[in-house]
Amino acid sequence: LIKAHFQKSYCLEANLSQIEGDRVDLRWANLRGANLRGANLQRANLRGANLSQADLTGANLTGANLRGANLQQAILSNTVLKDVYL
Repeated sequence: LIKAHFQKSYCLEANLSQIEGDRVDLRWANLRGANLRGANLQRANLRGANLSQADLTGANLTGANLRGANLQQAILSNTVLKDVYL
């Protein structure tokens, strides 16, 4: 899904584990409760995304844009957050 566009998508409790989403555009997407375990979201645009209660265990968010993202109760165990934009 390199450079795929999913702005304002509704992915409530979706299973997106192990997804390869380098530079994917998820601005303002609703990913509440989504399973993103092991996802590769390097350089993803998650600006304003709802990631509340999402499971990001082991996900790679290197260089991702998380400005304005909702991470309340998100599981960030072993999540790579190098060079993210907050």
